[in-house]
Amino acid sequence: MENAKQARNNRLVLLTIAGIPLTMILAATWLWYFVINGELDLVGAIGTANSGQLVQPPRQLDDVAMTEDTGAAIRYQDLPRKWWLLIANEGPVCDQACEHNLYLTRQIHVAMGKGFNRIGRLYLSETVAGDTQLGVTELSDQLPAPPSFEDLLATEHRGTIALALAEGSYRSLFPEELTNDSTWYLVDPAGWVMMSYNDGIHYKDVISDLKFLLKNSSE
Repeated sequence: MENAKQARNNRLVLLTIAGIPLTMILAATWLWYFVINGELDLVGAIGTANSGQLVQPPRQLDDVAMTEDTGAAIRYQDLPRKWWLLIANEGPVCDQACEHNLYLTRQIHVAMGKGFNRIGRLYLSETVAGDTQLGVTELSDQLPAPPSFEDLLATEHRGTIALALAEGSYRSLFPEELTNDSTWYLVDPAGWVMMSYNDGIHYKDVISDLKFLLKNSSE
């Protein structure tokens, strides 16, 4: 009798242990269903500590064709798996706002210290870098501007990857930049454009966001 009772208790313990993963899977599936169908604002429900503006829904860079200066096609997944500070510029001229975003993201990147290698900088435009004009005579750090945009990238922004977008894709990918040309973006390692920043946000707050993301990310 005692043995039968013990056996029943053991079975109950095993069933409980086995049921925990199943319960978690069902709960996660239920939660994801309501999030993707817009019936649950998870971000609004739990709150966020970020200083930037969340891009909702996030936009996938691999949904847009991109090329290198040579014309060779490239996908986001071909890039090193990092968090990317993305500078977007629609036209064939890198004007004052474009140059300042390059400067600002460089300063933020350098300030990340030991997190430096987990972050990259990406420049996207519908015009290839070789055909882009530099529309300033003085840089944001008061240095004289180099003779061309390519020289600017080579001398002041080494390591920045410049890619060209398919014609007509810029405005759907970066609508925020069209109303505020100081806007730049943060892209996660999977290729999602997930946050935007502009000159109304202090650079120290951006650094705090990045440190938080790196601390809570394995990439």
